[in-house]
This record gives sequence, C-alpha cells and structure tokens, in this order.
Amino acid sequence: MQNTFHDEAKKVQWGIIGTGRIAHVFAEALQVVNHSQLRAVASRTMDKAQSFADEFDVPNAYGSYEALVNDPEVDVVYIATPHHLHEENTIMALNHHKHVLCEKPMGVNLKETMHMIETAQANGLFLMEALWSRFLPHLIKTKELINQGEIGDIQLMTVFFSFLSPNGPQHRHFNIDLCGGSLLDIGIYNLFLSLYLLGEPKSFAAVASLNEQQVDKSISVTFRYDNQALSVMYASFVAESPVVAEIHGTKGKIVLDHRWFMPGDVRVFYHDGRTNSFHFEVKKSGYELEAQEVVDCIRAQRIQSEWWSWNDSIRLMRIMDSIRKETGIFYPAHDDHSSFMTTHS
Repeated sequence: MQNTFHDEAKKVQWGIIGTGRIAHVFAEALQVVNHSQLRAVASRTMDKAQSFADEFDVPNAYGSYEALVNDPEVDVVYIATPHHLHEENTIMALNHHKHVLCEKPMGVNLKETMHMIETAQANGLFLMEALWSRFLPHLIKTKELINQGEIGDIQLMTVFFSFLSPNGPQHRHFNIDLCGGSLLDIGIYNLFLSLYLLGEPKSFAAVASLNEQQVDKSISVTFRYDNQALSVMYASFVAESPVVAEIHGTKGKIVLDHRWFMPGDVRVFYHDGRTNSFHFEVKKSGYELEAQEVVDCIRAQRIQSEWWSWNDSIRLMRIMDSIRKETGIFYPAHDDHSSFMTTHS
C-alpha cells in the first residue's frame, strides 16, 4: 500500500456511502478525529446526498455510490448501508482502490466476509468491520479487570440487547430479503462481548423465534467454556428490556449498565461488600475512536487493525453462521442452500 501521508499535515479524506441515522452519527464523530476530513457523501438520490452534505459541510455530494468511489480525492469509504449491501458496496470501493470501514456485520455470512477480506488483501488496502464498541474505554477496562483476576474466576455472564421495534414487515428489522433479524443487527453485539471478554467457547446452544418470513425476531444464545462458565445472551425486536451486561466471578461481579455497548461506566461489586467504579469520557458518540484507529492504520500503512482484525471478524461471522444453521435462519438471496442448511433441511 503506497503511503501518501508523509506530510504530517495531510489529512485522510473520507467518503460516506449511505445517509441513514448511523451515517449522521459517524459524520458527527469525524469532526474530532485527528488527521481526518469528510470529503464526500453518496446516496441513491441526489437530494438526500445534498441534504447530508449541507448539514455537515461536505464538499462533494453524489447521487450514486459509484460516483463516490470514482472521486480521486477520497481515500477511505465508510459503508453505512444496510448489511445485505455490505459485500457489494465494499468490493466496489476496494476495486476502486479505496480503503474501507464497513458497518457490522462485515458480510451476512462467512463467504461474503472472506470475499471482502481477500479483495482487500489482494489490493493492499485497509479494511475493518465497524465493531465500534471494541474501542470504547469502559469495555477495554472491563477486559483488563477480568484478565487481572479482579472478580476471580468467571462463572457466568449475562448479556441483553432487546427493544420493541415499531417497524412493519418490509423494514430491515423483519424483512428476509434484507437479511433482517435480531442476530445480525443487535445480537452481534452480545456475541462480540462474549468473544472479547471470555474468548472462544467450547460449545454453544441457540434458540430463535421466527416470524412469517423466517426472520429471527428474538434469539437466545448460550456459550459454554472449558471451565464450565456460561455466557447467556438475549436479543429481540419484540421485547423492551434493560440493555445490560453482568459478569459474575468467584470474588464479585462487574456491571455494565443500560446500553452497555455505548460509552459508559464500569461498576464492580465484591462479595465482601466493597464496591468500585470507573468513569470514562468520550469526545462525541464514541464512533470517533474506531474512526481514529482507521486513520492511524492508513497513515502507518497497515491494512488491518490489531484491535479488531480480520481474524476477529472471521471468528465472529463463523459463529453467527453456526448459530443460523442451528436455528434455521436462512437468507435466500445470499446463502447457498446445499452448503448452509445442514441442521434444518
């Protein structure tokens, strides 16, 4: 990968594909990222692109994704489209020699994820899945506390991510053609947390509640580890509940309060009655932390992040594929029926 950033003052120029809610959050966060500038935005309609550009003072607005990846001023593209488009959009950007930060999940199955990674590697370009929570300081601190034995040996972790979606069957939450469902959209956060904090499980069990389109409206996954510790995870679009995580050990527990996947505090409760807490500040939403990692990697000529590597994305997607096989979740437009439907045929 050719380094064009020898000049310390030169900024990495971003383009954003997609103009939905997450793109707005990311554009706001980019304002505090060092050596970074938002150069272009693209939507399927010029009106939406121009409205976004006006809001964030973006120099270039495009009414097609293809036009953005052909912009010679853009160095890296943030893919903020629905996840059934991630592979298509990412491959297009990589083939136009753009680095890519792709919203999670990187693909909707392992085959797509590998195609994206192999294309980035072949072109010598940076690619990262936007698992933004990996870069949040309270989760990094939680990992540190567990590793140093602060709450003893881990016995149980419980992770919840559920909310009542008001959307109808054509919305991406519930539409099979859009690879909808709670697993890929929000359950991925629960799986990430278990993998990050506790590592690869020895085995798992999963149960899903499917709608008329065979989309998982609710899913429960349990990881079992070598030491008999369990991580019990729930995700749902049909239940309103606190989005909390707790890690229980032989000496106490760590509590991550509501919306644990966002910037927050760490609270520790010890069995002897003591308590401790850790508070962290972020400049914007926290998305700036993953964006800064992308910029730093590109400037250092790295094509993947050590914090959230290609192997991390592969491991996460491989487990999600296995969970879908176990629960009968199948995306007709993306999955190979003969190779994917091993459990539910």
